[in-house]
Amino acid sequence: MTKQHWLVSGVLVLLCGGVLVLFTDVEDSLARWINCGPIATDAERRSAICR
Repeated sequence: MTKQHWLVSGVLVLLCGGVLVLFTDVEDSLARWINCGPIATDAERRSAICR
């Protein structure tokens, strides 16, 4: 592989890693909002995750 191929491969690895981190953070926030938000029951809102 040439130097340019290594550079493109490195950029793709960084991009894919960044997307994974972003979606993990978004998924975590979304799950907390669903579990503790306006449609949650009182028991769910009192759970350890929501505190």
